[in-house]
Amino acid sequence: MILETQKLAKSFGGLTAVHDVNLHIQEGELVSIIGPNGAGKTTLFNLLTGHISVDSGRVIFKEKDITQLPPHAISRMGIGRSFQRLNIFPRLSAFENIQVAVFSQQRKSRNIFARASKLARHETEAILESVGLLDKKNVTGGLLAHGDQKRLEMGIALAVEPSLLLLDEPTQGMSPKESGELTQLIQKLVRERGLTLIFVEHDMNVVFGISDSIIVLHQGKILFEGKPDKVRKNEEVQRVYLGDERGTWSSLLRK
Repeated sequence: MILETQKLAKSFGGLTAVHDVNLHIQEGELVSIIGPNGAGKTTLFNLLTGHISVDSGRVIFKEKDITQLPPHAISRMGIGRSFQRLNIFPRLSAFENIQVAVFSQQRKSRNIFARASKLARHETEAILESVGLLDKKNVTGGLLAHGDQKRLEMGIALAVEPSLLLLDEPTQGMSPKESGELTQLIQKLVRERGLTLIFVEHDMNVVFGISDSIIVLHQGKILFEGKPDKVRKNEEVQRVYLGDERGTWSSLLRK
């Protein structure tokens, strides 16, 4: 088991965002977390990566308790992540975005303003190639298309050489074509790099298309978890999402 949580909980004032969540993620799994807005998905990611402190419970990564560690320490242990909102350096080139992340992993961040154009070039270009951006390495991050910015952010996450990768709504704002291409890239990276992947996603075509297992969050609690076919057939999951005005959840859950 690569990641485990034990009764993880977090509240904000009188609102319980995450309540007694117990995760058991096996190495090499591709796991999606789904749920309506406000279910606690991003809060859970923030707890796993040290961006907010837990109220109670524990986070265990590779049999080590990381509950109280800061984000940079968790990252260096091998947990990479992307964010719901883009987290890139918009004024740096795609190459420089990845290069800075590589420097940070190699603990050279204090020297990033030195003459560094040739440092970590091989590692940086390898990551750019893996996410399909090598031909755009000199393009300023803020000028890249939205889909390419998402790829760049994924490259930044890969720069920490993670064994566990957390992606928060990786296809948000993408066209169906872009979403399909990124989904294929995610599967390729997981396979080639031997990654364990946990991702939050609202596109159910993506979720049911690539997940080994699905965790359904509702009001901060795990409502159900299991293989995609079992999630589709679960009456409680269907009941929770039948009220969706677009019918998106209902139609996909009943396929």
